[in-house]
Amino acid sequence: MAEPFKCYIKIGANHYREHFGLDFEEFEVGQVFEHRPGLTISQQDNAEEALDTINNAQLHYDACYASKTEWNKCLGVSTLTLQRLIGIASKTFARKAHISAFEDVAMTKPVFGGDTLYATSSITGKENYNEQLGQLAVTTAGTNQKGQIIATIKYKILVYKTSQHPLELKLGLHRSELPEKFSSHRQLDNGNYIEQTGIYFEDLECGEIYEHSPGKTFSSEECQIHALRSLNICSQHFDQHYAEQYTDGKLIASEPFVLGVLTALTTRTFGRVVANLGWNNIQMQKPVYAGESIYAKSTILSKRESKSRPDQGIMHVKTEGQNQLGKRLCSYERSFLIYKKGLGPYAAADY
Repeated sequence: MAEPFKCYIKIGANHYREHFGLDFEEFEVGQVFEHRPGLTISQQDNAEEALDTINNAQLHYDACYASKTEWNKCLGVSTLTLQRLIGIASKTFARKAHISAFEDVAMTKPVFGGDTLYATSSITGKENYNEQLGQLAVTTAGTNQKGQIIATIKYKILVYKTSQHPLELKLGLHRSELPEKFSSHRQLDNGNYIEQTGIYFEDLECGEIYEHSPGKTFSSEECQIHALRSLNICSQHFDQHYAEQYTDGKLIASEPFVLGVLTALTTRTFGRVVANLGWNNIQMQKPVYAGESIYAKSTILSKRESKSRPDQGIMHVKTEGQNQLGKRLCSYERSFLIYKKGLGPYAAADY
């Protein structure tokens, strides 16, 4: 088996930063990458994609009309399938600059609400582009939960070379030799590489610090939607006129929404989580305004075996969030159940 690829940069002693994707030099013609996780789409996703893009083909959102067609139900928007498959593949290609061309996009089977999409990518070509970038030729095949190929996408992608990614240049760091627990893929018996996210209970050590990347920017629309859907009637979250008068023209993200985003940002390192047991000592140091970005950093405080769940352990972690200027936004301590090595649903779910 080949040495697995790593998805972290070592910042200091017991201090690591998430950095997904392979360098251009790590790709080889003939490699096959099985991307995980998959993604289940709903008819709501389908209708919103059609309506948001002003798609007038009623086949995507008029169930009565669609029932009279050969499909008998609303058909998935093809470009929604394209977006999802490229997104699913993004962890392996996270060090890309951009996609330079789509050479062929073939939709081979229909997609409907309720289908789960998976993606597998093959490297079919590799060439130098410039000092900073190389170009890959990639074929990504999308399959549904039945294993049927629903789309094939052939495209070219520009990928940063070793130590040339803007983040690495800014930090002055590059990936060094790291233990296997930091691997972003594992190699299957057939030679394919399958993506994996998250570190098992045994491999998380007290005192370790993880910087989670990427961060997330809060938009005005998100501040409004998350407040309104929660029956939150505080004007600062959704009333732009109020914001113009009292909060310097910027809507404020509700505190539970901020907590949810900060927690979600940790799920790449803590991707083996079973369930949250609770949060405590939650501190909201300053309001989070629309337009601000949040970045997360976690420290492992303690760990112990679960007495009632032999296949799981319990982690106690402190997570801090700061904005793009380095100002502290919020922090909390959290306890959660996490799978032990080799256990959990992964094999049964083809992960």
